[in-house]
Amino acid sequence: MAAPPVVIWEDEVTELLLYRDLIPRLEEALGKFSRRDSAEVIQPVRTIIPLQKHNGFLGLMPTYMENDGVLSTKFVCFYKRGDDSDLPSTQATVVLLDPEYGNVKAVMNGEVITRMRTAAASAISAKLLMRPEAEVLAILGTGNQALSHYNVFTEIFSFKEVRVWSRTREGAERFCKCVSGPVRACVSVEEAVRGADAIVTVTRCTEPVLFGQWVKPGAHVAAVGACRPDWRELDDVLMKEAVVYVDSREGAMAESGDIILSGAEVLAEIGEVINGTKPAYREKITVFKSLGMGVEDAVSAKLVFDQWNAKASKQ
Repeated sequence: MAAPPVVIWEDEVTELLLYRDLIPRLEEALGKFSRRDSAEVIQPVRTIIPLQKHNGFLGLMPTYMENDGVLSTKFVCFYKRGDDSDLPSTQATVVLLDPEYGNVKAVMNGEVITRMRTAAASAISAKLLMRPEAEVLAILGTGNQALSHYNVFTEIFSFKEVRVWSRTREGAERFCKCVSGPVRACVSVEEAVRGADAIVTVTRCTEPVLFGQWVKPGAHVAAVGACRPDWRELDDVLMKEAVVYVDSREGAMAESGDIILSGAEVLAEIGEVINGTKPAYREKITVFKSLGMGVEDAVSAKLVFDQWNAKASKQ
């Protein structure tokens, strides 16, 4: 008889999931996904159910990695909140199952996993597409994703300056106080991104906030917000001038308003760059449109579960 599932709470996930372990596993998983080998990864496009009364959506994200013996799904609720709302914009739970027996092995906090695997994917895109001499990082947004991106980008890259922008002064001030290193709050998006070598967009915006006329040649943009087909963060000028990379072509064409509404051409999935089948154009403006994928949650959950078991065996 199968053992009852373990429950791994937020504090434990935070303790067990480290970028130095996550990034190489995530990079390998992105490459596997882009090979389109069903023995490596089976991952349908996220199923979305609207929560009209609450101005939100429920996303279901199952993944099966046959060769690795990983079966998981994530349940994520995300909402269009106002700047004055105290309610969370996302809530997520990841369930890890035994692919042979079908029983649930673990239920774990998905918020930490979502934040960290998303930021790690953005960092992987920057490693592949950002100019090596990059000195200035700009972050648009000051929520949890902004913090996770600040943490991983400053951990693995050596920026001389980090700038942040928020729709509210309070948001920017709060962000500057809670990070562990130097950061400069900017009063406008233009001030934040002018001359920046890397730009991360993690906003709640549904209309473009980043304009191509402000982005320097050779800059890399990791675009994380605007995860619905009618939501935007980036304007048409930027989308059409940039070389566009995505995590999943199918996901981007179903969910990314930045790509769908601009008509921009997608050059490659980031996994294809990892696999060496598509080029990395570091000398040009590049956009990595990240929507998040179940395979990212799957490898993150497997890592957390393995670390939990290792810790438990020592006690």
